[in-house]
Amino acid sequence: MQAVGIVVEYNPFHNGHLHHVLEAKRTTNSDVAVAVMSGQFLQRGEPALVDKWHRTKMALASGVDVVIELPYVFSTAQANQFAAGAVKLLHAMQCTTLAFGSEQGSIEPFLNSYHLIENNRAQYNRTIKEQIQLGKSYPQALYLAYEQLKQQQPNSYIDLAQPNNILGFHYVEAIQQINSPMLPTTIQRIAAGYHDAIDVHQDIASATGIRKALFSGDSLADISQFLPSASFHQLAQWQQNHQQFASWENFWPLVKYAILRHTPAQLLQYADVTEGLQNSLIKHAANSATFSEFMNALKSKRYTWARLQRMITHIYTGITKEQLHAHTEPTYLRILGMTAEGQRYISAIKKSLQLPLISRVAAVSDSILALDLKATQMYRLGIEQFSTEKIDEDYQSPPIRF
Repeated sequence: MQAVGIVVEYNPFHNGHLHHVLEAKRTTNSDVAVAVMSGQFLQRGEPALVDKWHRTKMALASGVDVVIELPYVFSTAQANQFAAGAVKLLHAMQCTTLAFGSEQGSIEPFLNSYHLIENNRAQYNRTIKEQIQLGKSYPQALYLAYEQLKQQQPNSYIDLAQPNNILGFHYVEAIQQINSPMLPTTIQRIAAGYHDAIDVHQDIASATGIRKALFSGDSLADISQFLPSASFHQLAQWQQNHQQFASWENFWPLVKYAILRHTPAQLLQYADVTEGLQNSLIKHAANSATFSEFMNALKSKRYTWARLQRMITHIYTGITKEQLHAHTEPTYLRILGMTAEGQRYISAIKKSLQLPLISRVAAVSDSILALDLKATQMYRLGIEQFSTEKIDEDYQSPPIRF
């Protein structure tokens, strides 16, 4: 059996994701699609709209055959570390190809861009360092260093100002770095850009646009045209059980408490908290009535919104620099769910897997898994502020069979 790997958040799973899954299987002639999916907290440093179990059900009902959890240490990391963790898991799952969505739509420019940077690594790193010293954020410094190289060596390259191109580049980079036989390929994004608001004249919208509509007061019925029926059902079920979707805005009382209970020196122990921000975190948390007010007060040219949110995520979940940086390699494959076809694929490769396959967490002792369990506890705490219904704990949740 041949498997195509995909890296996803499904926050939530929408029609664009459905197009991606079906095209990934069709264009690679794959029997199954294996998705590595972020758990309760995501790469841009925010809680997932609904928990990983609801999102797994969305995926399995819409063309995905196996869902593997991307551990917290990778799912909340910056783009290169996020990609590296996901690629290593897909490699361990013996995927033949990795198919990612991009604004580019062609794989050659990604390969050209990788070789451009790799062949000029010293100059690239030197320019990044210079730009950071000039006050640029890390993503801005990367972009400027890349643009400088492009001008010196004309070719067909990707636009690294586009968010999905950035992740795609890091997938290609990660495959090359571990010398994986997995072949990268890309599916053109259609209809909606990453940050675009919803357009009622289309049936595809970005996940960002869908979330903004929901948090701006639109009903599920208002955004139903952008969702497969399974996704609509799972969101409706969540809303019926919990009334609200997860967001930092809804978690703000707990986030505020998590910040204010610490001294400035204590805040520095948490992952991504850098010297100079600890006093601002306390000051603005104390004076802000909402999360958006807090973030707008904290935001500066040096730090991106996503970088600041990842910092907040680690403070809220209590994950320290030492804990996060101690883990650079995946140590297990945790199955969140599978179809009958996915189960056949797992049975076919199970004996040759180089990482242990986890279906139940109770009997497993692993430091990376322990951080995932802690993240779920903190996610549950945020939800239970406004809901009388419990969400599933990791210990109580076997893989979903679809």
